[in-house]
Amino acid sequence: MKKMFAIVCLMSTIQVAVAADVIGNAKAAENKVAMCIGCHAIPGYKAVFPEVYQVPMIGGQSAGYIDSALKAYRKGDRKHPSMRGIAASLSDQDIADLAAYYSQQK
Repeated sequence: MKKMFAIVCLMSTIQVAVAADVIGNAKAAENKVAMCIGCHAIPGYKAVFPEVYQVPMIGGQSAGYIDSALKAYRKGDRKHPSMRGIAASLSDQDIADLAAYYSQQK
């Protein structure tokens, strides 16, 4: 039992260490935001697929929120099909970079 607990603890530590290695770089995101600005940079923009949807402005949101939201779209926990497709194409580094970039916007 103690051996199994030690293995679980070690695996948890490794996962945290891997996750901690991904640090967002706002400058690197400048080449990645083209897919975002088409919807999220237009004040009052509404998408009509799959239904009329008020597109939120993401500039100034916290990095943690953006990171969490994109990972939820990628995983399928958030259901908007366009965002799911975009998030599925992003690596953890891409997500961290985009989160850093948009969190610095006002």
